Amino acid sequence: MASVELKGIVKSYQNNVPVVHGIDLDIKDGEFMVLVGPSGCGKSTTLRMIAGLEEITGGELTIGGKIVNDVAPKDRNIAMVFQNYALYPHMNVYENIAFGLKLAKLPKEEIDTRVKGVAKNLEIDHLLDRKPKNMSGGQRQRVALGRAIARRSSVYLFDEPLSNLDAQLRVSMRVRLAQLHSDLAKQGLENTMIYVTHDQIEAMTLGHRICVMEDGYIRQVDTPLNLYKYPANKFVAEFIGSPSMNFTDGTIEKSGNKYTIDINGYKCNIPEEKSKILVDYVGKKVGLGVRSEHIHCILDDVNLPKADISVTEHMGNEEFIYFNYNNTLFVCRSKENLNITRESKNCHFRFEEENIHLFDLETELNISIPTNKIDHSYKLIDLNEEYHVPLLFTALGGKENITDLTHCISRLRFIINDLNKLDRATLTKLNLNVIYSSENQVHIVLGKNTKHMYEIFSKLVK
Repeated sequence: MASVELKGIVKSYQNNVPVVHGIDLDIKDGEFMVLVGPSGCGKSTTLRMIAGLEEITGGELTIGGKIVNDVAPKDRNIAMVFQNYALYPHMNVYENIAFGLKLAKLPKEEIDTRVKGVAKNLEIDHLLDRKPKNMSGGQRQRVALGRAIARRSSVYLFDEPLSNLDAQLRVSMRVRLAQLHSDLAKQGLENTMIYVTHDQIEAMTLGHRICVMEDGYIRQVDTPLNLYKYPANKFVAEFIGSPSMNFTDGTIEKSGNKYTIDINGYKCNIPEEKSKILVDYVGKKVGLGVRSEHIHCILDDVNLPKADISVTEHMGNEEFIYFNYNNTLFVCRSKENLNITRESKNCHFRFEEENIHLFDLETELNISIPTNKIDHSYKLIDLNEEYHVPLLFTALGGKENITDLTHCISRLRFIINDLNKLDRATLTKLNLNVIYSSENQVHIVLGKNTKHMYEIFSKLVK
């Protein structure tokens, strides 16, 4: 088995316009990593670069500690499962699974053992004599999985392998894939798997960790639960979760030591752990996000804000209540029997204050995440000015490469002329969380050091 590391990986096509913008990703040995994002975000392109099917424009790719930028796909010791199965129609199941093993010139006995073992794991051992045209889509996909797994490669790549299946089959195959990874680990085959999908439910149920991508950038890498509970920015908050997170705007207010957010008259208290970072936002508008299960609808509590009901969906064990407030459509996910009918006109509601999220309207970064919840692969450090400031300044390309500098509560935002001048290796060695949020913006998470470091860098940039 092997780890996979991407360092500053860039992919450009015509006119040198990048579609993957210098991404960094460390995939651990034996990990099930899921790349997720909307169409065009660069996830499949990234997977194909790992496979060697796309040429890498810039950066460094290592598999098992070996740089493989210029290594042919057949020599990378990887196996890939495609969206369209790619089975040989004239071969039966046994022959399809055995094909790669025969090319590798393994002994017949070894081939037979592997094929039958994999077929048993995937519960297709009764189909070994059947050809693809005589099988269902789910069975064909299991054959494609079996062909890849039988090779016992260092890394297994999956490019949206379930997208051609119907909804019920996707659920069963999803469970089977997760179980397969667990079963192989128990057999001592802790396979490194990288899985691409646009379906966030697949991502949440399969991945040990999830890499969320947008427009060729990595927006956040974390465990499924942490992505759901502590999204780093509005895009991740909106993309992860079904139904999507509800969003609106409000103004931060302060009375004594207590903070509230005013949403068109509805004053929502902000918990102390979230309010500690809001001193610079008092009197300003921020974004507010709340998940559907953290909204409660009440029919007859006049002390709560009133909203107009738009649609109610009864799902049996729960109901979705869509209502309008502050010119925004919200959805409440309720397991209570509220007896709301299609004729119901309005309701009252409240947000679970401990579960609200606050977003900077300009950067769209989540400003309400406790600092100990930000990206577990990095640490917030106490900066030594004499050591860290010169290194960080140089790693950003120096004064000529920095056109502007702003900050929010926990992050510095640098406007950069040329991202190619960044010394990413040095930034990594400094153990800082660096977020490349657009073509010319670099965010560096500094936590409690932010304001002080902003003052220092402002003088250097001037």
